[in-house]
Order: sequence, then C-alpha cells, then structure tokens
Amino acid sequence: MTMSKILSDKTYDVVVVGGGIVGLASAYAAFKKGLSVAVVERQSQNKDASVRNFGFVTVSGQRRGEHWQRAMHSRNIWAEIAPKAGIQVEHIGLHMLMQRPEAVDVAHAFLKTEMGEGCRLLTQSEINEAAPYLNKGEGVLYSPHELRVESNTAIAKLAHWLQETQSVDFYNHTTVTSVELPKVHTSRGVLNAEHCVVCPGADFTGLYPEVLAKTKAKICTLNMMRVMPKKAFRLNAAVMSDLSFARYDGFAQLPEATVLKTLLDDIQSAERQAGVHLIVVQSEDGSLIIGDSHDYSDRELPFRDTRIDDLIINEFKQVMDIGEIDITQHWLGVYPSADEVVFKTSPEKGVVVGAVTSGTGASTGFAFGEELIELVLESK
Repeated sequence: MTMSKILSDKTYDVVVVGGGIVGLASAYAAFKKGLSVAVVERQSQNKDASVRNFGFVTVSGQRRGEHWQRAMHSRNIWAEIAPKAGIQVEHIGLHMLMQRPEAVDVAHAFLKTEMGEGCRLLTQSEINEAAPYLNKGEGVLYSPHELRVESNTAIAKLAHWLQETQSVDFYNHTTVTSVELPKVHTSRGVLNAEHCVVCPGADFTGLYPEVLAKTKAKICTLNMMRVMPKKAFRLNAAVMSDLSFARYDGFAQLPEATVLKTLLDDIQSAERQAGVHLIVVQSEDGSLIIGDSHDYSDRELPFRDTRIDDLIINEFKQVMDIGEIDITQHWLGVYPSADEVVFKTSPEKGVVVGAVTSGTGASTGFAFGEELIELVLESK
C-alpha cells in the first residue's frame, strides 16, 4: 500500500482529524450544515481525554461569559442526541456541599450572576430528601443543568450513530501525516477534501506543532478512580465540594472566592498544591467515579502517586457518608491546559486547528465544534 493510494473516490466537504469529542462534535456540526464529512482517527476508537473522564457535562462553574454559554449550549445538544444515539443519561443535576461559611458567600455571589439562573440553595428538608448521603455542612447549592453519561462507551456510541444515521464516514487505525488541500495524506493513503478540521486533543506534536506551540499549553495528568459501595445506594445528582468552589473558574474568579481560596490554601494545602477537588458521579451498576487531581508537565506523566489518591478519598469521606467502599479501578486522565480555555486558528486556507485547553471538552465540545466548522468555512 503506497501513500498515493486513494482511500475513497469521494471528495469530502470536510475531513475531521481526531475522533474525540471535539472531532465528533465538529463532524456533527458539519453534517447539520449539509456537508459531506469524514473522520480520521489513529486508534480503533479514541482512548484519550474523551474517554478517560467523568462523562460529566458541567455547566455551573465554567468560566463566565462565552465558555459558560458553550457549556449550556453543549448540554442541550447532549440532551437532544443522547437518546437518539443510545447513550443513557445516568443522572441530572449537581449538588455542591458548602462545607464552610466562606463557600456560602461564594454561592450567594454566584446566584446573583447570570450563571446562577435556575440554580438555588436547597432547604434542609430538600437536602434530607434529595441527598441524605451528604455530610452535615453549611448548605447545598443545586444546579439543574448538569448531565452525566458513561464516557468510555458514549464516545463509541456517538461515533456509531454518526456513521450509521448521519452519513459520516470513519477511517480508524489511520494517522494523518500531512494536509495539503485538496489532499489529506494518511498512513493508509489519500483522502480528498475541500476543508480540514484538526482536533489534536492532547497531541500537540503531530500536525501543526508550531501552531499549537503558541498556546503554551501544558499536559495535565489527573488521578481518577472507580469505587463500589458495599451498601447499594442511588446518587441523585453529581457531587462537588468547597475545593470545587475554589477551583472552577465560574466560582473561583468571583471576588467573593478570594477568602475561601486563602482559607483552603492554609487548611488544605496538600489538596490545593496537588490540584485536588472533588467530583463524584455514578454509573448504572452503582459504582462511583471519584476524582480528581491536576499535575502539569510538558508530557503525560506515566505514574500515579497513591498519596494523591488518599487525598481524594479523604475529601470524598468528608463530603459523603455511604459506608465502606472498594476501589475497583485506577486510571490517569489527560488533557492540554493553557491560560485560555480553548484554542482555534486557521493556519492556512481551508484548514482549522482547534482544541479545548481547559479539561472541559465533554462539557463544551458540541458548541466548540460548531465554532470550528464556522471558522473553516470562512477560511476558504
């Protein structure tokens, strides 16, 4: 097989490089515009950030403004297409336990912003009914916006749905080596395309490395785990804690968050230095995914520090009382991280490179995919 081999007789309107959530979202956005689309994925299916996460579509806490709007729009698209693609929504909403008075101040400030629309503080009777497993705190902030899907199966189901019902062609086990429109050169031959959208995920050294270097992105490695409660229970919404108020931009960038961050830097310095905050979500079998931590480097870190796991488990036990648990899985998440929450540019006519550089691809990918398609159509 030579590089001159033609993989398809078609000339696609758009070839998308990368089968993670941003690539699939871009393919979906192109299809909705009536364009012919191919997705090229180097693995049999994506195995990186898009499947190594919580499957947690988070709205509340996203950076205020455009990125929060991306999350809300993406959440609505998830809600629309999940049942069509056979993707089960495991649970809806978010409970944030306010462990300290300083977190209550942040919550009140958040509720006064446009981001707080639809969110509210629960009464004690509502907490007792909806989240009896939460430990005693200063209250609970509830958001109705969040969705949770099983990411390690949702991405494959979304790709299958795009292929079977939306006429998107997939070329898996295929690496794109260069883009010279109208030709997209791959490890298996050539595809013809009018436009190309490159969605590299955490791979910033493949296509257009000099362009991606401008993001000054680090690679963030995360400790995550799955646990099985010994006594069955049902989680009614995702759970987060004070450490999340101090980390998520939509809360942490509010002026009222300064006091809480200073306090946590003092009393939970180990957690803050390791980038630990708490997210708890549940799978259909009753197991919980809990995490996570954030370690920044110029590469994905291959080894997991169990001390960080202990910090996460300790925070989990401070927030929730569900009895004994067994840890059934450990893994490392990964994503590119930069000061800006997304990166998109057109390095040449007909080509766009885009990445979510904030670990929020599941939450904002569908909206961002629409932006990439708009940009690539403008660049021709």
